[in-house]
Amino acid sequence: MDPKAILRAFYPDDTPLRRKLLDHSSQVRDEALRIAARPACAGLSLDLDLVSAGAWLHDIGIYRCNAPEILCTGTQHYLRHGIIGADMLREYGALHGLDLEPCARICERHTGSGLTAAEIRIRRLPLPARDYLPETLEEKLICLADKFYSKSGDGHRKTTDAVRRSMNRFGSGPLHRLDALLDLFGLA
Repeated sequence: MDPKAILRAFYPDDTPLRRKLLDHSSQVRDEALRIAARPACAGLSLDLDLVSAGAWLHDIGIYRCNAPEILCTGTQHYLRHGIIGADMLREYGALHGLDLEPCARICERHTGSGLTAAEIRIRRLPLPARDYLPETLEEKLICLADKFYSKSGDGHRKTTDAVRRSMNRFGSGPLHRLDALLDLFGLA
């Protein structure tokens, strides 16, 4: 599987949005691989090929969302980009005989520190009310690495404290999950 070929299928033209997506995805991939290389991760049997591919593809659904501040001019709420991307990868995989389910799951489960069905219901988020929590090590690693880079920011890596502050505004559950990810990968 060539994740860049999949991205080209959905983002064929050299547009500012495509460049933003590629820059962000590259940053997330590099961060995830840096974290995976830490001594704290030595015993974690991570599939680094999946980490790389999943990082490239985790935000593939953004172009169908309405987020003009990051050049997305679609119609869907931005919170849906993960489930949209997962659907896109499943359809693409079915058409091309590829098992993209692991990457589809990464798309669905990387938002915030994951989302629970209860949080979706309580906050009335525009998502089907089910859990979107990262489960595999690769899902958890990409979820964490993504928190250090914003598509709407200056492109610089956020500090761990800045990431924690941004997650704190969503309550204790998301912050607790973030802290568990930081601990798992030796960044606490």
